[in-house]
Amino acid sequence: MKIARLPQNDNTNGWSAYLPARTPHAPLNGDARADWLVIGGGFAGLAAARRLAQNNPNDKIALLEAHRCGENASGRNSGFAIDLPHLVSSSLDELHASHAYLRLARAAIAYLEKQVKDHNIDCDWSRDGKYQTAVTDRGTEAMLKPFADALDMLEEPYEWVDASTLKKKLGTAHFAHAVYTPGCVLMNPAALVRGLADSLPENVTIYENSPVLEIDYSNGTTVKTPEGELRAPKTILATNGFTEQFGFLEKQLFHLAAHASLTRPMTPDEQAAFGVEKPWGVTPANAFGSITMRYTKDHRLLIRHDIHAAPRQATSPEALKKKSDVHRALLHDRFPSVPDLDIESSWTGYVAMTRNGAPAFGQLASGVWVSACQNAIGVTKGTVSGMLCADLASGRDNPLIADMQALGTPAHMPPRTLMNLGVRARIGWEKFKNRHEV
Repeated sequence: MKIARLPQNDNTNGWSAYLPARTPHAPLNGDARADWLVIGGGFAGLAAARRLAQNNPNDKIALLEAHRCGENASGRNSGFAIDLPHLVSSSLDELHASHAYLRLARAAIAYLEKQVKDHNIDCDWSRDGKYQTAVTDRGTEAMLKPFADALDMLEEPYEWVDASTLKKKLGTAHFAHAVYTPGCVLMNPAALVRGLADSLPENVTIYENSPVLEIDYSNGTTVKTPEGELRAPKTILATNGFTEQFGFLEKQLFHLAAHASLTRPMTPDEQAAFGVEKPWGVTPANAFGSITMRYTKDHRLLIRHDIHAAPRQATSPEALKKKSDVHRALLHDRFPSVPDLDIESSWTGYVAMTRNGAPAFGQLASGVWVSACQNAIGVTKGTVSGMLCADLASGRDNPLIADMQALGTPAHMPPRTLMNLGVRARIGWEKFKNRHEV
């Protein structure tokens, strides 16, 4: 089977642009064999490879990454390791699922934190929590109060924050209210992915810049890359939105693009004018209609805005320039205390979603497992999914596997044309309905 579409690295990722130069691992060259093959070097694939190596210390694990680790989707997100579900109803089934989600997310955060500490990964890892914000009283009533009610049902700690306090903590008077939760971790995602890739166990060989051009499942798995061929009896696909290119999850995924920009660091005078003491992260009451923002340890502002359908998982330079101009205007509107702070880089990240919000997890065929589609919560969901997929494939008992399976399986969707129309209509409606929250 030939792979029709591969991830494209346009070298725009702002998170990695200011990191130290890194030499990638050598690409696959010639013929190779392994006991296990992992395809995809994001959060899911790296977690799967590490856990396979721990579960099977005498086996050889090969990991193929199409480009450089940290440059594709996992390294392009906003850098939130989120521990909480967004909304929960009062039904016992949803409460049970939410407790399962909490266990999974916190297992992922604990695992990542251990890797950061054990391997001295410099990625600005910090337990700063996050602010879920609303711009208007209407947004507070519609989104924040149900969120707080859900936290009450889950017996999770949180704090209501008013506009005057938010102005001091965030450096902007734009928001009316927020719900602050302490469990979220902030980081530079590209630096974290790089560090995870460069600290894999000795029985893992990682091949970067090795896109899979062909795959054959007829006798184990055989893959061809531009310069080599690799065979393995057992395979984990950690290919997220590209999994359908590998022959699975057809009519179960749709693709979104999210555009982000990062400013240059503030000068000391700008930091004084800004007047904010510590880094923060903001997620909006409505993810489609509003804005995600960060204030980083090195005094940059990040903005992510305008999620839209992207069935081809591609963005032109002209379209990205327009998004960057919009981000610049939004930043200047929200942060008038630093009027000369300008954007240094803008990029696009791609998200795979399912109709019912369920992940793709488990065995697909003989010798083939999948850990994909984290529905825009890639740091935690991708990490724990990769770990548990490796446990499942290795025959290791882990009670969290049941929690993962409790999240359900992807629902089938209508034909592609109808699906794309439906996705665009739904996002358009969400943006219109929540236009007061921009």
